[in-house]
Amino acid sequence: TSIVPFPNGNHFWTDSSPAGCSHVNGYKVDNWKQNLRVIYQCFVWSGTAETRRRKAKSCICHMCGAHLNRLHSCLYCVFFGCFTKKHIHEHAKNKRHNLAIDLLYGGIYCFVCQDYIYDKDMEQIAKEEQRKAWKLQGIGEKYTTWEPTKRELELLRHNPKRRKITTNCTIGLRGLINLGNTCFMNCIVQALTHTPLLRDFFLSDRHKCEMQSNSCLVCEMSQLFQEFYSGHRSPHIPFRLLHLVWTHARHLAGYEQQDAHEFLIAALDVLHRHCKGDTINDNGKKANNPNHCNCIIDQIFTGGLQSDVTCQVCHGVSTTIDPFWDISLDLPGSSTPFWPLSPGGDGSTVNGESHLSGSTTLTDCLRRFTRPEHLGSSAKIKCGGCHSYQESTKQLTMKKLPIVACFHLKRFEHSAKLRRKITTYVSFPLELDMTPFMLLYPYFECCNASTLESGHYTSFIRQHKDQWFKCDDAIITKASIKDVLDSEGYLLFYHKQFLEYE
Repeated sequence: TSIVPFPNGNHFWTDSSPAGCSHVNGYKVDNWKQNLRVIYQCFVWSGTAETRRRKAKSCICHMCGAHLNRLHSCLYCVFFGCFTKKHIHEHAKNKRHNLAIDLLYGGIYCFVCQDYIYDKDMEQIAKEEQRKAWKLQGIGEKYTTWEPTKRELELLRHNPKRRKITTNCTIGLRGLINLGNTCFMNCIVQALTHTPLLRDFFLSDRHKCEMQSNSCLVCEMSQLFQEFYSGHRSPHIPFRLLHLVWTHARHLAGYEQQDAHEFLIAALDVLHRHCKGDTINDNGKKANNPNHCNCIIDQIFTGGLQSDVTCQVCHGVSTTIDPFWDISLDLPGSSTPFWPLSPGGDGSTVNGESHLSGSTTLTDCLRRFTRPEHLGSSAKIKCGGCHSYQESTKQLTMKKLPIVACFHLKRFEHSAKLRRKITTYVSFPLELDMTPFMLLYPYFECCNASTLESGHYTSFIRQHKDQWFKCDDAIITKASIKDVLDSEGYLLFYHKQFLEYE
């Protein structure tokens, strides 16, 4: 499946920028608010049957007569033009009308900035008119639970045949527009939207928002899941998601390329904080994860890392268990010593990994992570048995792995003078046996993988048992298992196959 991307410029403006898009100011004169409301009412949201009929009849490209091809309306005059064939661009150039509105999604496009823009006042009008349209259509609030009417129940009983998702079905696959160095966000969004339990949670309207309107990241993720699984194939523009991330994780704000791993952790943290009112366990029992939280994020992504510190004198063991959302693994080629660990260096297969001589595997990295480490004389700890500071050894093991485990390959090394990328190839298996690194015995299979190539992030997502797709911003293409396993992995997501005993 190949999806054509939207034209994308180098700027994406939000109200967090002091200047914003300066070209909007030329539009904000006289009765601009009322004019914009009329456009949203008649040609974008179309709440009544009459306005929908009028939209279907009148919204055609004034140059080629097409109804499709991403129609846009000029904000300065009555002109509709298709974006794909650039007829709206020609109009903007000839008339010097720099702003147009997408008639499907309601986004405002600036032809000078060559990008979709954000303006607080315009966004407020768009949301107000969208809510009015929902009310006129009888939809009610955004997340009102659907219940079938008596008539619908009768129809369901008389029509038992259901539409099934086949192995060739591509529903849920949708590209994401790059809003200017936002590939780091797009690849994480693809991974999250193709996490089965997270998908089921959001598509079943389980979120009960307790926050102020328009500030909840979980509400936006709910809308994002609806967009992904709506059946639409045109790329989605995640500008609201980006704005909320900038609002709640200010260290990620700006147009510079950010780190996908850092974005993942920030997104999980904000989602965790915003969905604490939700629960997927209604019986009042204590949550079965190290964060002791019943929110969907902790139920899926939180694991427990056990640290055992052993005194070298009395051999007393001090144990702590800390929650984690990911495991960061050192790689050969970094300044941290990495000694060979693999028993399969002769070309054998370990944990399903093809282990060529001299290559590094994910199992190698996990062995190094969980090996005993001598802390040395410069890092003595106070032993509870000896009641004095002693040398010790420290060993990490997985006390409890989450349903979805994320392994972060540390490909960036920072120093006072430079930021260096480590390009060491690490082979990883489709199925991962975590027995050697656990107190219990789970078994995992790979569900998503994010890669970093020449400063650009892409992701591979698993749609069905043996169907993989590569997501490169707005472009989605079918991928082979070899494509996945040959990629330069950065973030590897594994889904638990067998839950360990409690």
